Amino acid sequence: MSVQAEQPIVVTGAAAPGRAIPRRRRRLRAFLRNPTFVAGALILTALVLLALTAGLLFPADPQDMVGTPLLWPGQDAEFPLGTDSLGRDVLARLVYGTRASLLVGVAAAAIGLAIGMVVGAFAGFLGGRVDAALMRLVELFQTTPTFILVIVIVSITEPTIPTIAMAIGLASWPTVARLVRAQFRSLRETDFVMAARSLGYSPLRIIVQEILPNALPPVIVAASVMIANAILTEAGLSFLNMRDPNVISWGGMIGDGRDQLRTAWFLTALPGAAIAMAVLSLNLVGDGLNEILNPRTEP
Repeated sequence: MSVQAEQPIVVTGAAAPGRAIPRRRRRLRAFLRNPTFVAGALILTALVLLALTAGLLFPADPQDMVGTPLLWPGQDAEFPLGTDSLGRDVLARLVYGTRASLLVGVAAAAIGLAIGMVVGAFAGFLGGRVDAALMRLVELFQTTPTFILVIVIVSITEPTIPTIAMAIGLASWPTVARLVRAQFRSLRETDFVMAARSLGYSPLRIIVQEILPNALPPVIVAASVMIANAILTEAGLSFLNMRDPNVISWGGMIGDGRDQLRTAWFLTALPGAAIAMAVLSLNLVGDGLNEILNPRTEP
């Protein structure tokens, strides 16, 4: 019933006449041929590998004071990126900080997507009073600045990685809800949905099996932006010392190094560059996905 069935096409030229190329293979080729997506994916993959192998690369505790305080990058071969004011290895802390930043970003985006998709799906499919009530709820959340709402939630709870991710997710779902609602409103009157209704499918089955798969492409693109925004929000919270002191994060490293900004600027510049690199990679992936998944530009 879904319109996403594999549709082979016939190609001419170098390929043999009549050879069919499945839609999934065409999509894979489009991913590999898109330089924006490939560049972002390579950077993001490198960051994920660093996060997964941090314990192997630096088996010692990155919180240990193992060197001379405030060594500059290149001053000691044992510490390529120097040490902070407490003698801790900056490179080890950067690598371990990748874990917290990516974990918060992915978890917060997952929470925001889950809430937004449920609210947007029911609002767009059911319409009427349900749509009006759910949209008023969305507007209520959108009238409150996201960062202020996150600060309030984190202040009420204990500032740990799970609570920070939950706070960011609870504050970021309205944008997804509006996006999914618009997709469902445009798809609920299509022929394949009408056919599903005539076959007696339940509303929940139509939402999950018929409309949702066709509404996912713009949501997938939005997910990359949500992860980037969550990383930036977590960095801002950590900079304001609203963080778990036992967990290393890039924002926390910037906050720790701000007192030495004039004498040891690299303590803030290096984690700031790491944040910029992560956000840039996610934005490149999002732009690439938008070019590939957009039906108007689909090859």
